[in-house]
Amino acid sequence: MAAAGNNVVVDHVLSAEWRLRDCLSLFVPQDVVLVKVHCSPHELERRERERGDRPPGLAAAQLERVHAHGVYDVECDTGHSTPQECARHIKEFLPHRPDPTAFERLRRSSVALGS
Repeated sequence: MAAAGNNVVVDHVLSAEWRLRDCLSLFVPQDVVLVKVHCSPHELERRERERGDRPPGLAAAQLERVHAHGVYDVECDTGHSTPQECARHIKEFLPHRPDPTAFERLRRSSVALGS
């Protein structure tokens, strides 16, 4: 979809290093904005209990691994902001994205490391 020129929003949990490497190899770096989506571990567990489709504590246990790369262009705290506010924040950020983007920096460091 993205390669065909469409704007695509991907909600992807980078819960393993191979997932990030896969993204780094697939996407055009200049076109990607990395958004750190987060909330408190307490809120994560509350949401998991409410959903009932996973064990409470799973997401909180993955936090360190998910954010291990530590490089983002913009952040959204879903514990303090509504989905609409997060979307607006990202939209307002887009015209001001850095050069190079976080994704470009990660890809360059990945290539330099031979990943």
